[in-house]
Amino acid sequence: MIANTTRFQQALAKFDAANAQDPNQEMFEGKSYPKELIYAQRMTAMLNQFAPDATEAVQLASRCQHICRWKSPRDAYPMDGVGYKKWRTDLYKFHGETAGAIMREVGYDDDMISKVQALLRKEKLKVNPDTQMLEDVVDLVFLQHYLADFVSKYSSRYEEEKLLDILRKTWRKMSENGHAAALKLNYTPAMLAVVKKALA
Repeated sequence: MIANTTRFQQALAKFDAANAQDPNQEMFEGKSYPKELIYAQRMTAMLNQFAPDATEAVQLASRCQHICRWKSPRDAYPMDGVGYKKWRTDLYKFHGETAGAIMREVGYDDDMISKVQALLRKEKLKVNPDTQMLEDVVDLVFLQHYLADFVSKYSSRYEEEKLLDILRKTWRKMSENGHAAALKLNYTPAMLAVVKKALA
């Protein structure tokens, strides 16, 4: 239930306007899109499919999950495990502050802003149903739209086990409902084979 539809739509529009500034482009069905804009719209589409009755906080968090991510590139941090964790931690804060400023601008109170920021930090995963729902949607969008590129990146025989391990870790973060939805996604035969191998 959306408390104020106008305010909600204004927030989504401003999230999209921010993501439309992404200089990185992605081709989809012959057309070029700002990378984070199409990601955000895929998140909303997947959420509507997976959990059409999601709370307002989850709907907002889904649309701003990667807001302005290009402003904090991975290669700005050391390319090791410690660097990766630092990058992720800083990203959660950056996404939360960016989304929070937009939400405040359109009239959301601190309580709703805090809820969305906690979701973006993935707080209480496996415990908070809203956090788990957002994680499921993140993983479903990855499997549906980004798995092929991911497999291509790790396609060499040497790195196959790394790929399968990442897929297994992704699977472990999902709920049973997420697993059921993931098995119904429209994979190509090659991608379905990869998923089955990871889960074997």
